[in-house]
Amino acid sequence: MTDAPTRFDLSQAQLPTAWLNIMPSIAQAGMQPLPPLHPGTHEPVTPDLLAPLFPEALILQEVSTDPWIDIPGGVLDVYRLWRPSPLHRAVRLEKALQTTARIYFKYEGVSPAGSHKPNTAIAQAYYNKEAGTKRLATETGAGQWGSALAMAAKFFGIDCQVFMVKASYEQKPYRRIFMETFGAEVVPSPSPTTQAGKAILDADPESTGSLGIAISEAVEVAATSGGAIKYSLGSVLNHVLLHQTVIGLEAKAQMELAGDRPDIVIGCVGGGSNYAGLAYPFMVDRLSGSTPGTRFLATEPAACPTLTKGRFAYDFADTGMMTPLIPMYTLGHTFVPAPVHAGGLRYHGDAPSLSLLVKHGHMDAVAYSQNAVFDAAVQFAHTEGIVPAPESAHAVRGAIDEAIAAREAGEARVILFGLSGHGAFDMQAYDDYLNGRLPEVEYRQEDVVASMAQVPEVPIPGEAAV
Repeated sequence: MTDAPTRFDLSQAQLPTAWLNIMPSIAQAGMQPLPPLHPGTHEPVTPDLLAPLFPEALILQEVSTDPWIDIPGGVLDVYRLWRPSPLHRAVRLEKALQTTARIYFKYEGVSPAGSHKPNTAIAQAYYNKEAGTKRLATETGAGQWGSALAMAAKFFGIDCQVFMVKASYEQKPYRRIFMETFGAEVVPSPSPTTQAGKAILDADPESTGSLGIAISEAVEVAATSGGAIKYSLGSVLNHVLLHQTVIGLEAKAQMELAGDRPDIVIGCVGGGSNYAGLAYPFMVDRLSGSTPGTRFLATEPAACPTLTKGRFAYDFADTGMMTPLIPMYTLGHTFVPAPVHAGGLRYHGDAPSLSLLVKHGHMDAVAYSQNAVFDAAVQFAHTEGIVPAPESAHAVRGAIDEAIAAREAGEARVILFGLSGHGAFDMQAYDDYLNGRLPEVEYRQEDVVASMAQVPEVPIPGEAAV
C-alpha cells in the first residue's frame, strides 16, 4: 500500500486560455511547411477558396503563424463541463507488468461525448455560430467525432448532418442514437443522397465505406449549398489540431505536479488530432532543443498503416477528389481499409504537420493488428478499470510494449500516453474479441498499389519524383 498520489488534477482556474500553434516551431526547426494546393492549377490554396466550406475565423487559424491563439470565453464556458481532464498514473498496470517504467495516461473519455473530439467540435461550432451558420455537414468514422459535433451544434443552436462510415453505422448503433439524441441527422456512407456516394455505390453496391468517402459526401453537401451549409472536419487540418492542444498543455502542468517528465509520448493516430493535441506541447520543447531526447510514438492499425507503409505525397483528403491536395503520408485517396473496429483510425492519410514530423525523424510510428490491440485493452481494463475505445487501445498497446522494453532493459522510463476515449459504445468489438471472432485483418499490398497509382503526380519541393 502506498499513499503516493495516482491522479493529478488541475482546477478550473488552471484551464489553458490559449491554444498552442506548432507551425512556427516547425518552421524554426528547419522543416518547411508545405501549403495545400488547388487540385486543378496545383497552385497554393488561397483563403478565399476555403470560404465556401469554413467560417473566416477558422480559415485564419488554418494559416496562422502566431504561436498562441486565444480561446474565446464562449468556448471556455463549455470546456468547463469536463475540463481540465485528469492525468492518472497507472500504478496497477505497472505492477501487473512488473515494469521499471512509470506509466501515466491523460484521460479524455471524461468528456460528455466520451472522447477528445469535443475539444475542437465546441470551437468549430462556436466560430460557425459567430459567423451566422445555420447548418453543418460532417463525416464520422467510429462515431466519436459525429457525437461531439452533434452535441456542440445543439449547444450553439446549429443543425447538423453526419455522414457515418457504413461499417461503423452497422457496428455501432448506439453511437448513431447518441447523435440523434442531440438532433443530428445521421446518414450511412456511402449514401445515394450525394453524387459522390452514388458513384461509389454504382462501382461497389456493397461498399463498407471509408472516412475518405464520407468526407466527400459532407464536402459536397456544403460546397453545393450556396453558402447555406458549412463543413466541419474532425481531424487533419491545422485548426483542428490547434484546438486539441488543450490536452497537452494540461498534461504538461499535470506532469509537473507529478514531479515527472515523459521520456516518450504515445498516442493513436488516424488523422492525427488527438495525438497531436497531447504531443505538440511537448514536441515544441524537442524542436527548440530543450528536451532533444524526448521520443514520440504514433500507433496505428495494421489494416490502415498510413505512417508505416504510406508515402509522403500530395494527395486528396477525400475519395471523391473534392478537397485541395494535402501534403501528407497517404495510402492513396481511393484506398478503402478493411472494416476493423477502430473505425476512427480508418483514414488513408494523416495531418500534414504530423506527417512532416515523422518524415524528419522527430516522431516514430508503429502499426498493430486487432487482436494485439484488444489484448492490451483488456489488460488495461483489468488493472485500471477503464475499457478503452478500440482506437485508444492502440496507444495502450504502445505503452505496454514500452513498459516491457523498459523492464527488460532495467530502465526507469517515464511513459505518457493518451487515452483518447472510452469504449462504452464499442461492446460489439469486445464481444467479437472475447469470443474469438476478431479477424487478423491487415492491408493488402495490391490494394495500396492500385490506390497509390491514383495519387496525383505533384512534385514535393526538394524531392525527386517517385
